[in-house]
Amino acid sequence: MARGAAWRRDGRAQARLLSALALAGPTILAAVLCGYQITTRSLGFDEAASVTIASQHGGSLGHAIAHDGGNMSAYYAGLHLVVGALGDGPLAIRLPSAVAVTATVAVVCVLARRLLDSRAALLAGLLSAVSLPLVFWAQDARGYAPMVAFTAGSFLAFVVLVERAVERRPVRWALLAYVGCTSLALYCGLVAVLVVPAQLLTLVWARRALRPAAAALGATAVCCSPLAVLALDRGPGQLFWVPSPSLTGLKQALELLSSAGLQPSFHATSTTIVLMACTLAMLAVAGLAAAPALAERRPWATQAPVLALSWLLVPFVLALLESILWQPILVPRNLLVSVPAVALLLAWGLTHPRVPPPLAWSLLAGLLILRALQLAPSYGVSPEDWRGATGYVLARSRPTDCVAFYPSDGRMAFRYYLVAAHLELARAPAPVLPVAPWRALRPYVEDYASLSSGQVSALHTRCPRLWLVSSHEGQADGPARSRANSERYLELVAALGGSYAHSSAVTFGYASRIRVELLTA
Repeated sequence: MARGAAWRRDGRAQARLLSALALAGPTILAAVLCGYQITTRSLGFDEAASVTIASQHGGSLGHAIAHDGGNMSAYYAGLHLVVGALGDGPLAIRLPSAVAVTATVAVVCVLARRLLDSRAALLAGLLSAVSLPLVFWAQDARGYAPMVAFTAGSFLAFVVLVERAVERRPVRWALLAYVGCTSLALYCGLVAVLVVPAQLLTLVWARRALRPAAAALGATAVCCSPLAVLALDRGPGQLFWVPSPSLTGLKQALELLSSAGLQPSFHATSTTIVLMACTLAMLAVAGLAAAPALAERRPWATQAPVLALSWLLVPFVLALLESILWQPILVPRNLLVSVPAVALLLAWGLTHPRVPPPLAWSLLAGLLILRALQLAPSYGVSPEDWRGATGYVLARSRPTDCVAFYPSDGRMAFRYYLVAAHLELARAPAPVLPVAPWRALRPYVEDYASLSSGQVSALHTRCPRLWLVSSHEGQADGPARSRANSERYLELVAALGGSYAHSSAVTFGYASRIRVELLTA
């Protein structure tokens, strides 16, 4: 009997060790992949806006957040604290995103372990860690990575809440955790609201949890009421650039969900289609295998595939419907909240009793290799090379030069690298659009101001050489407001061309090209 008890203790210790390794292994891998070359990529257009907004103080910070409709408000507030403590260097401003994605992988492991087993936790964690979209946003100073982390935390708290409600156990702490994570997810990104209906749908299989779930949602609604006021006041104007749904947009969304690509930020590789096709095929097989669970009233504890399917499909369907019926929002980044669901569903399918372990491990290895082939070429690549554009201008500018930005938002990224170059601000080209001294750190968000004909005429005598730096200038075939911005840009270029005899231009980056044009009298 003593020997049997010792064996049982050893077995439990081994199980705990395997469970810990299933959590620690993918989490450490995620930290390494997110931290590798985190400072080498140039800041992008939106990252510069994040830094500028987070660097404001008091009323200026509140006004900047409100101007953005409250979107990412919690992220801006957190980044404000980081900048105050660590400065605004690339590592400091991107570190919160890297930590968030690492935490996401850990939460996915815990969620898979709770719903399935340690083997599924290991598989789901590895698939989450080796993901181009997650690693890219882990190295980007925006609120998307924290949004995904809090969304994953929301699902974990939701599962605990439902399990305890079904078992008639106290739900207080699970309820508080759900309200906190869901609210923070929404304050980091408004599109996180798409996962709430996905959670509610799964209550069909756990109706005993309806009352505590309703209480949790009510508390979340109260917490997010200020955000709703800001968003309604701002309206959908900040999405003016999002085009109507198209086959290209759908393809890019599927690439993101399958971690097969991230266009237009990165070019497709020779294996992008292969990975996307393999992933979609495996998800389809897993969905078919989960069909009995969807059709039957099985216990909640057996509904892992239902939760994963709902998490994956409901946000996608809702985003597509909203884009068709009202305001287009179907862009890949807005579906980032569903990337962990893909890992969960794949892990469930690969650990299904009908799948032989050798086949499961072989399929996992193939997926990880294909995912790594998408991830590896992205390191150090700058889709928006503001560092290069700024360096180009500073290296060739003269004391009497001027610089104009269209839209004015570009000034924020240019100023970031101007200050980082430790150049005397007085030696930099004089800013004429927008007109503000370089020492002034002001946020410009969707500011498509131009120059009047009188201002253009005056520039000819004041500025013998003018640098025109443009990016995100609008889309000639885009939505109405985007077309208007593009037309305004073309009018500005034509007016400047009439005042300056010569011009030469170079471009930097490729996702949203930065055009640097030098006009001379």
